[in-house]
Parts: sequence; structure tokens; C-alpha cells
Amino acid sequence: MDNEGPSRTALTTAYARAYHQIADRPLILTDPIAARLLGVTADELSEWAEPTDDRRGVEVGDRARRLFFAARARFAEDRVAAAVAAGVGQLVVLGAGLDTFAYRNPHPELRVFEVDHPATQAWKRQRLVAADIDRPDTLTFVPVDFETQVLATELESAGFIRSEPAVFVWLGVVFYLTSGAAQSTLEYIAGQAEPVEVIFDYLQPAGTDEDRAHLKARADRLAAVGEPLFSYFTPDDIAAQLHALGFTDVEDHPATDLIDSYLDGYAQFGGEPVRVLRASRILRAMKRS
Repeated sequence: MDNEGPSRTALTTAYARAYHQIADRPLILTDPIAARLLGVTADELSEWAEPTDDRRGVEVGDRARRLFFAARARFAEDRVAAAVAAGVGQLVVLGAGLDTFAYRNPHPELRVFEVDHPATQAWKRQRLVAADIDRPDTLTFVPVDFETQVLATELESAGFIRSEPAVFVWLGVVFYLTSGAAQSTLEYIAGQAEPVEVIFDYLQPAGTDEDRAHLKARADRLAAVGEPLFSYFTPDDIAAQLHALGFTDVEDHPATDLIDSYLDGYAQFGGEPVRVLRASRILRAMKRS
């Protein structure tokens, strides 16, 4: 990532979420803050959607990927709402990037801890001030440089309570980690007081030569901008890892099925190719008392 600001993928996701607000109907995710945080107008967002050599612009205009970004955020926020209704009072957003949930948080009793690289958080906080977006009292920033700092230590210093239930939302991150690093984070989450829940997306290995070529091309593009992909999991393998850590409830969805559940029929893509989503999945897993 760029030590002077957010990663390209964090910006891509934010632009796509903002463009979703003006380009797609029905909306999967209602996020009136995304464009304000970026400091862009509707016309500027539309320009980003035009096909160019810039990867961010291409992905903003890629409807399938854009809808998945919206759907995975909606899925996480729906799960957070259910957890709050069950009495959970802590949310940790790992790799928060330019996520806006904390500024739209409808749950006054929910404490939100945004964890990310210090450079990303510094840029985001500058943008929040510039856009006149209030920082709610329920939000705590937790800057963590994983090369030099320990997540558990920094969260505890920020007031996170290890002995109380929590939800962990971890979107757009796992595939940039080694399998060992992902496992270590899951082990940390599994040690939280129960009930504890984690929601994250991941990439599964390609099953055909065509899909392998597409996934390699995507990985090469990301590596070229300094954000290489490191890990892939089959649904069976990731479920086995989670069960070994004590998670008993695992719900896993292909990206296309998740989008379909919010749009009431994937035919609304009108025959648009969805190869870009074949590797993408999202899951939630819970440990109960």
C-alpha cells in the first residue's frame, strides 16, 4: 500500500460504493456519505466509470464487481444489526479503509473500532474534516502497522474489551494476506468472549483453465500496483479451519448468490458476464456460548 494514503483497492471500493448510489436501482446499500468522503460529484463519478486504462475506473464501471462491493457491505451491516439486537456491543472493522458504516451507525449502543494502517487512517481523517463529516462518539480509530505492531495490543489500548462479545468485519483483506497471517487473525477472533462472529470475503481457486487465466490476469494487475494476492481457499478448507477454531455456525455464499439475494433475481444483470465474480465468496461464522 501507499504509505502516503489509502491503497488503490481501498479507493476502488469507495468509488464503486459511491457510484452505486447513482448508477444502480434498486440500491443494495444506501450510503449517502461515500461520495462526500471522497470529495467527488455525481458527474465526476460518472467519468470514473468510463472505460480507461486506469484499473480503478474500470472497476467502478464494472457493474458486477460494483454490486458485489455493495452486497458484501450490506451483508455485513445486516449481520451487525442482528448481533446488536442480540446484545452485542462491540464491532471491530479490520482493514476499514474508507468504509462509512461508523458514520451511518444506527445503533447508539454499538462501539465501533476501525482498524487500519496509520497512513490510510490519517488520510481518511483529513477527508472527514474536509467533508464536514462528524466523528461519532461511538467510533474509535485504531491505527495498526502490522509489520511493527500487534493487533491485540493496539485494540486493548484503544479500549476494546476482550472479555465481552464482539463482531469482526473483515472485507477486502484476506486475499492480500498469507494463509498463515489470515489464520493468526482468525485465532485471535476465536479467542474473543462468546458469542463472537466474523464476516469476511475470500477468493477460491479457479476451477477451469479460462478462470485460472482470468484470475492470474487480475493477480498480475494487482501485483503491478504493489498489492499482490497471496491466499486462496476452497469453501471446504476454510470451513474446516473455522470449525477447528470452535466456530460452529458457518454460512458461506458465492458472490453471485449474495447479489441475487438482494436484487431478487440475478437476471437483472441482463446476461452480463460475471467471470469477475466466480472466485469471490463471503461468509459469516459464529462461536456461541
